[in-house]
Amino acid sequence: MPERPSARDALALVTDDFAELPSPGRDGQPDGPLAWPGYDASRARAAARTGEEESVVCGRATVGGTPVVLIAFEFGFLGGSLGEHTGDRLEAAHVHARERRLPVVSLVATGGSRMQEGMLALTQLQRVARQSALTRAAGLPQLAVLRDPTTGGGWATLGAGADVVLALPDAQVGFAGSRVRPPDADPAAYTAQAQLAAGTVDAVVRPGELRETLGRWLSLLTAPSAEPAPVPGALGRVDLPATGWDAVRRARDPERPRAHAYLDAYFTGRAAISGDRCGGTDPDGMLCGFGTHDGRTIAYAAQTGTATRPAGYRTAARLIRLADRLSLPVLTLVDTPGAANDADAERQGAGAAIADLFAAVATARTPITTLVVGEGGSGGALALAAPGNTWVTPDSYFSVIAPELAAAILKRPPEQVRQTADRLRVRPQDLVALGVVRGIAGAAT
Repeated sequence: MPERPSARDALALVTDDFAELPSPGRDGQPDGPLAWPGYDASRARAAARTGEEESVVCGRATVGGTPVVLIAFEFGFLGGSLGEHTGDRLEAAHVHARERRLPVVSLVATGGSRMQEGMLALTQLQRVARQSALTRAAGLPQLAVLRDPTTGGGWATLGAGADVVLALPDAQVGFAGSRVRPPDADPAAYTAQAQLAAGTVDAVVRPGELRETLGRWLSLLTAPSAEPAPVPGALGRVDLPATGWDAVRRARDPERPRAHAYLDAYFTGRAAISGDRCGGTDPDGMLCGFGTHDGRTIAYAAQTGTATRPAGYRTAARLIRLADRLSLPVLTLVDTPGAANDADAERQGAGAAIADLFAAVATARTPITTLVVGEGGSGGALALAAPGNTWVTPDSYFSVIAPELAAAILKRPPEQVRQTADRLRVRPQDLVALGVVRGIAGAAT
């Protein structure tokens, strides 16, 4: 088996100017706190082999022009395991980051907690989690790069707890390490690609692209702004529909511009987050991430015209809360016939996911701007809409429920669906008159 890249190798992938932080001092006991026979000798051999004094190396650097605190695990030092000295270094790194208002980037490669220190090693996870929470509360972004392997408590704290999680291809990633899994466990489930599919990793990045990708993310997440996102211009028709049914037909037109077209026109560059961190993704129904518009970072959550899955709502809520914490404005694009209502959606917690998104929007302190670009179908659309700052395009509609379903509920015959659409007052101009939206977006320039 080839030797795994060292902490210094990982640092060289992302920066050229790493300056190590001073290591916190701690009076050690012979063979550690448990007096584990041979522990001092194991540490000495690990130090001689790797050139490091502990399983993590912490310091300051610049990545893509952004000053950061970098944490790199040395897997060759006792499997990158966490002990008390590791906790000392990780805590000092986060304190340094908060004092100097710097983001934290962790290059993780660990097998978990150190057996030779017993429960004292395991409790370092609580210590690390607290430091991460304090850094989060300070409004500073945390990014993780998952190397091979990323398992145990290191994955469950610095890895999975980061705001943006990137992974190297084929890295072993999972809470259970290879020696403690059930004998019949599918090894493919414990990979970076599997974690991406499960919604716990945002992207798998090749080593040669890591520096550029991290630099782009850091640039996007460290540019707070108090100004709301400008309303995008309408990309479709600019004339207004004559009837409610005309509005519905135009919004359902397969040739109408969709989310991808609006995002491409609005942003000069963007980076996507993926997944709800609960085991789900909705790549066909909800697009979320951060982009650059007129030199400013703006977060986005955009429905794509399909029925939105529970994972899509949870991903959007995650996006809005992250943007709120980093003081970045949010743009949401509404376009869905409604929330997915199949049996699987109910099993996946559709109601709870929608409720969580309503709460994220309602409690956000950062400004949110919404544009309805197509169908605005019931609560599944309204959950993504900003109260008091929602706009519509001329080829969109917003309705308490689809006209066909409204007619069915009211026990009206199918031939009255068009009349029902008119009575619901779903046209853009009706929504303005009712005070439901602020205005109708003009043509994009």
